[in-house]
Amino acid sequence: MSGSTRKATPWWLSAPALLLFAALLVVPLVLTAVLSFNVYDPATGPKAGEFTFEHYAQVFTDSYYHGIFWRTFWISGLVTLICVLIGAPEAYVLSRMRNPWRSILLLVVLAPLLVSVVVRAFGWSMLLGPEGAVNAMLGVVGIGPVKMLYTEVAVIVALVHVMLPFMVIPVWTSLQKLDAGVENAALSLRASHFTTLRRIVLPQVMPGILSGSLIVFGLAASSFAIPGLLGGRRLKMVATVVYDEYLHELNWPLGAAVALVLLAANLIVMLSYNRLVEGRYKKALG
Repeated sequence: MSGSTRKATPWWLSAPALLLFAALLVVPLVLTAVLSFNVYDPATGPKAGEFTFEHYAQVFTDSYYHGIFWRTFWISGLVTLICVLIGAPEAYVLSRMRNPWRSILLLVVLAPLLVSVVVRAFGWSMLLGPEGAVNAMLGVVGIGPVKMLYTEVAVIVALVHVMLPFMVIPVWTSLQKLDAGVENAALSLRASHFTTLRRIVLPQVMPGILSGSLIVFGLAASSFAIPGLLGGRRLKMVATVVYDEYLHELNWPLGAAVALVLLAANLIVMLSYNRLVEGRYKKALG
């Protein structure tokens, strides 16, 4: 076998996956990008062959879109933070359990993924509604009724419930690679449990926390079902705006522009966060 043939072999083996990747991701993105620059006529719709920057100018200059993007990202950031605060300790406890309890609780963590997001959203709408179980419990202690449905609270609670498994699993996977002997050695040298967790365990599970955070933030920022069903018509996030532009206003170019701005903003935030956390992780490990 010649040297050129050996060099080409990996490309030939990768060709089916690369073609599938291009067909399912690259081509739709390119078509969406082209659509976002098309001129839109309210009477006839998008005009093929006529291009404009008007849609992007509208997104970047209109305070209406500024508010929606701000709401989307602060909610996504808060959901990510809550998932880290709940999911990382939950994964640590899960990794220290023995069978069969570990398998049972791991199944409990993964069980919500087997239920449709729409079904879970309707479940939370019944729990958080004016006559729901949460207000009923608050009424027992003399509080309420509290308006939670169609507010940021309902969206955040439901998103945390949906996204938590995506935080627990990466952290739990990182903990499986952790040598328990290192932790025991620190404890035998009279380090406190808190110091051991902070200086031994946390730096080594940081890749799992980073991976989980990126997954949760990206999914929360682009989520549609939860904001659409629990946020109502007035509490909009970017995905619901894209839906409205496509199906209600029929302004496909503007919807495509909003979607691509969301994609770009997501990438910027996630890459910046990845660089920041990775830098601190490498510094902590020397």
